[in-house]
Amino acid sequence: MITALVVDDELPAVQELSYLLGRDERVSTVHTATSGTEALKVLEREDVDAIFLDIHMPGLTGLELARVIARFASPPAVVFVTADEDHALEAFDLAAVDYLLKPVRPERLERCVGRIVDQHDGARPHPDAAPEVITVEQGGVTRMIRRDDVAFVQAQGDYARLHTPEGSYLVRVPLTDLERQWGPAGFVRIHRSYLVAMDAVQQLRLGGPQPFVVAGGAELPVSRRLLPGLRERLAATRIRPLT
Repeated sequence: MITALVVDDELPAVQELSYLLGRDERVSTVHTATSGTEALKVLEREDVDAIFLDIHMPGLTGLELARVIARFASPPAVVFVTADEDHALEAFDLAAVDYLLKPVRPERLERCVGRIVDQHDGARPHPDAAPEVITVEQGGVTRMIRRDDVAFVQAQGDYARLHTPEGSYLVRVPLTDLERQWGPAGFVRIHRSYLVAMDAVQQLRLGGPQPFVVAGGAELPVSRRLLPGLRERLAATRIRPLT
């Protein structure tokens, strides 16, 4: 269970996000503030595990407040919540756990809370540690996406398409290069045209003429040559009784 603080100068936004967080059984308490100054007062008297920050606020902005929080002896996890993506890179440079776009979708918020819970239950990362972030271009707009949001990667000639819950993004990097770079992060080659994130694999189906995995809501083919390696990786995660 974690405690959260929602900070936004717009009261309807505070109420909506507080409501969504309050529905999550992993969140025990939701505090609120409508300014950076008020948020600091809450942090002085309350034990907060995660703070959900609007970026554009009068007075002390979300980014400025995050820099203040970073100097705490035990800072809470920081999540930026905003209507634009202009400050995504700066946010991740501040070691933000996540960057949510308004209006916040419930399923996206659930994944964000999951990251916070995992961080809360494990060792707190170094303050300078930031998640792996990829810059992509889409419709003339530069977007920042987290690598751990990518469920699978599909080859498209000399390009690769990154598939996330929010959409797919084309990057000018061959699949073989991503296989080498992302292998240590848990991405496995399952087919000449696909890499899959092991954390995203939901099922492996072996019946029929073509084995396939289900990842990110999609059915992806698995080549017979690469199937043994995939099964070995899956077997390594299987829970076994103590002997």
